Amino acid sequence: MSAPSDQSLQILRARGVVEPVEIAVLLGFGLGGVAEGIFGGITVPYAELPGFPVIDEPGQSARLTVGRLEGVNVCCLQGQAHFYDSGDPACMSDALALARALGAKQLLIFASAGSARPDLYPGTVALVNDHINLTGLNPLIGRIDEHAFFSLNEAYDPRMHRRLKRAATMSGVATHEGVFMWLAGPTFATPAESRIARTLGADLVGPAVVPEIILARRIGLRAAAVIVVSHFSAGVQGADPNSIECQQQTLAGNIALRRLLRAYLKTTETVV
Repeated sequence: MSAPSDQSLQILRARGVVEPVEIAVLLGFGLGGVAEGIFGGITVPYAELPGFPVIDEPGQSARLTVGRLEGVNVCCLQGQAHFYDSGDPACMSDALALARALGAKQLLIFASAGSARPDLYPGTVALVNDHINLTGLNPLIGRIDEHAFFSLNEAYDPRMHRRLKRAATMSGVATHEGVFMWLAGPTFATPAESRIARTLGADLVGPAVVPEIILARRIGLRAAAVIVVSHFSAGVQGADPNSIECQQQTLAGNIALRRLLRAYLKTTETVV
């Protein structure tokens, strides 16, 4: 039996996806607007693609679009499943494998997260430069082969990171940098967990990004992540986060992230 990603590839081929894509873009909760303006797009709901996660969460589009943006062939994954949805940290595995099969060499993740720093305000855009995972989970557990053991020294690709910074300058989007701590969710971090995160050097906390970075690196995708800060984590600046606040801040971040993505696609990559 063929792999789910192979079956999904055949479905896309039958619907007219022929040219290889250059980059995959994964859009998390509330960030579907970042993909606006894709030209000649072919869109398929996740539900019609074998191995794709079931997403039944407000603010999630749950569809794949392949088309051109700023003259670049892109595969846009509009919808991020989380560990807390299914209990499987590798729930986005087949979706990323399909992006790789379509020809993508890069994965650019856009997500929202909480701030563990009192000077990193909601609405801020941050580039992730490293992560901390103390959950005891890993998307490769139970999927051990010769490709499961690799260094995460450059999990967040330095060339993509530099390109994002140039794109931020070009687009006028102010960005910060920070370390992301993965929490299982779905509840927000406690004040004590927020303090621990900051003590250990984390700037951002949330239930996404890290599994997808690991999965991407395993299949040879270079990867980077951009965060819109949706809230102060509990106990930071006296915060008591709630889903309504997070959704409002995330939706507002679509404009800046859309500008950043378009500028990124316009830039050329330099090797230093």
